[in-house]
Amino acid sequence: MPAFDDGLAETEIPAGATVETDVLIVGSGPAGGAAALSLAALGVPNIMITKYRWTANTPRAHITNQRAMEIFRDFGIEDQVLADATGHALVGDTVFCTSIAGEEIGRILTWGTSPAREADYQQASPCLICDIPQTYLEPILVKNATARGTQTRFSTEYLSHDQDASGVTTTVRDRLTGQVYHIRSKYLIGADGARSLVAEHIGLPFEGQMDIAGSMNITFKADISRYVAARPSVLYWVIQPGSNVGGIGAGLVRMIRPWNEWLIVWGYDIAQPPPEVSADKAAEIVRNLVGVPDLEVEVTGTSLWGNNEYFATRLQRQRVFCAGDAVHRHPPSNGLGSNTSVQDSYNLAWKLAAVLRGQAGPDLLETYSAERAPVARQIVTRANKSSREFVQFFEVLGLLDAETEEEMRAQIEERKANNPRGRAKREALVAAMELKNYEFNAHGVELGQFYQSSAVVGDGSQRPAPARDPELYYQASTVPGSHLPHAWVGDALSKVSTLDLAPYGTFTLITGIAGEPWAAAAATVSADLGVPVKTVIIGPGRAVTDIYYDWARLREVGEDGVLLVRPDKFIGWRSMSLPADPARALGDALAALLSR
Repeated sequence: MPAFDDGLAETEIPAGATVETDVLIVGSGPAGGAAALSLAALGVPNIMITKYRWTANTPRAHITNQRAMEIFRDFGIEDQVLADATGHALVGDTVFCTSIAGEEIGRILTWGTSPAREADYQQASPCLICDIPQTYLEPILVKNATARGTQTRFSTEYLSHDQDASGVTTTVRDRLTGQVYHIRSKYLIGADGARSLVAEHIGLPFEGQMDIAGSMNITFKADISRYVAARPSVLYWVIQPGSNVGGIGAGLVRMIRPWNEWLIVWGYDIAQPPPEVSADKAAEIVRNLVGVPDLEVEVTGTSLWGNNEYFATRLQRQRVFCAGDAVHRHPPSNGLGSNTSVQDSYNLAWKLAAVLRGQAGPDLLETYSAERAPVARQIVTRANKSSREFVQFFEVLGLLDAETEEEMRAQIEERKANNPRGRAKREALVAAMELKNYEFNAHGVELGQFYQSSAVVGDGSQRPAPARDPELYYQASTVPGSHLPHAWVGDALSKVSTLDLAPYGTFTLITGIAGEPWAAAAATVSADLGVPVKTVIIGPGRAVTDIYYDWARLREVGEDGVLLVRPDKFIGWRSMSLPADPARALGDALAALLSR
């Protein structure tokens, strides 16, 4: 079979030819781009194809949470993301109003920007939430993946695939020339979005329903800084009866770039014919929601999309895997979509690399579904629940029983009244706003993933009972299956996160001075199994010091105990103290984890 080298991205491939690689990725969105970058960082040959001529042309996903930022930090692209992002301090004053320039019903500090929550977010991670539209994030992922070795081909459409005992043969079409050719890979990743053909072709089992509600996007440019700069946010929720589309008349004005580039999300009845929105009509909707009749506005696009409540209960079939929106499809509530997509790929790529290098048995790949399918279920459930919780807000305002626009406006106005009904409405609004923390400050949902699979070797301990609401609050732990806790460590000249001590390309042992024999054990096991294992000893006089003594409070193991950290920063195994034969204990655990 003919082979194609570094010229692949520019070379015309003859019709009927077969190209070879280790992993083929279908799709260049957050899941596909992260898969390509993860594999390229690990030195795994891969090809990424997309049927489109370039990356995302609409801003779509935007909230980028701490787990995703930690992954970007691991790959050395955190600064690139932050350079194109709206920073943490400007994302949080989520506003509820009758129009941007009109009356404000209330606001809630979100995404960890409240003084009451900032410490939780600061303590949990070296990174903070930021806002980067998908139009800016995707090029960063694709650029860095390609620079590190990914062969990227645009205008290349996935058609079908066949898999056998040794690999996958995928048929693709060059959309410029119409030529059809084949890509032979050892594994295939379908990151081809919410209408995934790859997921359909391997018959993944799904639960839920697609297209449960309709939404319309309008993107526009307008300088409205005078109305928003004093209450900076990425989200302004407008409740405006009589705005023609969407029943009660509730929509979202979302910041894309502060404070002159915006996106409106407006609902419509998906059971009815989709609305036709001309440029003039779009401009009218913009002016209505902003509340400035003569606003100078440039409408840059409109699009329709469906809200889904649909997740796969298994994410793979033999040598074919799916990630991202292909396996979890939900509304944008909680900002979980692209973040979870990036994490899917980060979980899968190191396992593929370990199997391809002969460091792990093929059963390791089965843990991808075991670990990530529960996450898919969780985020789809949470995002849809958050959407439905808006009903309480509408109910409190009295909008659900009102039959006309005038009645709706009167109900909204009643919250000002100095009478028992007005007082009751004001008190109910406090509770309704508090409920929205489950959408906008769900720190436990964002960070609290816990894995149970054969790639986690338990020590008999249970995941600790949550001290606070587990959806709102993240609780760090080192119980195997937990994410490695963050603490600042270092020396007199610099500090790093404990997450920085465990790079993606290796397993990492973290211990204290009394656990120094683990270093010799790691060298022995690494040589015996052919698996890189790095040892970090934290303590005074060593390269890494527990400068704030935070790590001593977080590690949950004795100073002579150890944490075995997987490449994806999850705890794969731990020993509470130093056993008589540390090399044997570590070797047994690592072999089990890797399905050896």
